[in-house]
Amino acid sequence: MRNSLINNLIQFNDNRGNAFLLVGDLGYSVVEEFCEKHPDNFINVGVAEQNMAGIAAGIASEGFHVFCYSIGNFNTFRCAEQIRNDIDYHNLPVCTVSVGGGVAYGNMGYSHHAIQDMALMRTLPNTTIYAPVDANEASACFDAIINSKSPSYLRLHKAGEPRITESDSNITPGIPLYASGNRLSKRLLLTTGFCGQGAFNLVNSNTELCHYTLPAWGLRHKNYLPTFAEKYDEIIVIEDHLLDAGFCSWVLECLIGTKHISKIRSKAIKTEGIGLVGSEDYLHHASQLFDIMRD
Repeated sequence: MRNSLINNLIQFNDNRGNAFLLVGDLGYSVVEEFCEKHPDNFINVGVAEQNMAGIAAGIASEGFHVFCYSIGNFNTFRCAEQIRNDIDYHNLPVCTVSVGGGVAYGNMGYSHHAIQDMALMRTLPNTTIYAPVDANEASACFDAIINSKSPSYLRLHKAGEPRITESDSNITPGIPLYASGNRLSKRLLLTTGFCGQGAFNLVNSNTELCHYTLPAWGLRHKNYLPTFAEKYDEIIVIEDHLLDAGFCSWVLECLIGTKHISKIRSKAIKTEGIGLVGSEDYLHHASQLFDIMRD
């Protein structure tokens, strides 16, 4: 996914030249090509995420679309005040790009486990969450982000994700996209981000399931989901994030006041797993993330 982002940034600047990339002293082996081709649109601000957010706001106010690239929690929690006050409040076209969403950096421990990031970023009223499942959705997310004049949060995995979605998908915030399975099924798996890969595998082994991804959503995009939910008897929401204030919480908020709220089941990272260190697969297994027969 991160390679898809950089490739899209290069192509965009080759044609129009008004995207800017900031990094917090990382991204090596990924960002160099952009830096070499567009050195005037690139700054490594160092390990200074609060400063990076402030710089991004200033550059965006001069007509650039700015991308702030870092790992998981670093460019969200470390600079939450600057994102809130400098970027979101002024509704500036800054995309906060987090690599390693969920527990992609499982062996690095809790400091690198981005399992509360969506809870933070989705409270910002002008910010849209973008969480692609594969490189195809990542490219479609880039198109949607670059055509928006508002802040965004792009939650990426890392690299090497299988492509499970159509390459020509158009993304509209708040509207789910069909991924796989029986379209006539009344039992739905709904995911955002990389954990959709696990849902895709579940559907391949169970023909009674249907899987949709929701790669873009936020506070301003709640109107469509009640209509979408009418088609299903059960909706299992899977997220590589803590249950509290995450994607499923957003789904439930969309359905407040409707009869559909009782259809929702959640599979999320368990709080008991905080502090565990291991591979991403191990941490998903510890939370029984894809064991839909439980809970």
